[in-house]
Amino acid sequence: MTAEQRLADRRERLMGAAYTLFAAQGFPGTTIERLCTHARVSNRAFYECFSGREELMQAVYDRCVDETVEAVATSIATAPNTLGGRIEAGIAGYVLFVTKDPRRAHILHVEVRRAGECLTDSRRRAVRSFTHLVEEGVRPFPERTTGNPHLLALGVIGALQELLIEWVVAEEPPHIDELISTAVHIFRSSFTP
Repeated sequence: MTAEQRLADRRERLMGAAYTLFAAQGFPGTTIERLCTHARVSNRAFYECFSGREELMQAVYDRCVDETVEAVATSIATAPNTLGGRIEAGIAGYVLFVTKDPRRAHILHVEVRRAGECLTDSRRRAVRSFTHLVEEGVRPFPERTTGNPHLLALGVIGALQELLIEWVVAEEPPHIDELISTAVHIFRSSFTP
């Protein structure tokens, strides 16, 4: 391997370790030493890849967001061309993709808050991306939308985030179908007269 390939390999191993450890032990409880042990890299190699845990958390979070946005966009693009079809496909696409791997759900909905200020900008970008998806999804149906579409999109995204937090932290998490039907109800109520 070239030096560049070795660096990319170490970076990927650290991101894989962070994905698992941040979800299992939480961002505050995961040390650089533990990350390095799990990734089988030295502390020195860690700092060649990332400036600290915060930058690593940001990279993991941003990757989770990018993958989720792509999955939801695909779901919406292949949905029936109706407001209801787009709402159902987008919600199901989001919930199913995020809950398919509980680590992803944990990173996106719990650890993002525990990590604090280091993810503020990334979280804002994520909210903008999902708001854009919602707004673009309902734009072809203006006659069916009541209220300010941007504020409605922010509101329903917040509701969906809280539903996923409940799924992650509850001792008896709600069933996935129940999450989807509840979120669809909230979206429909928000975007139809």
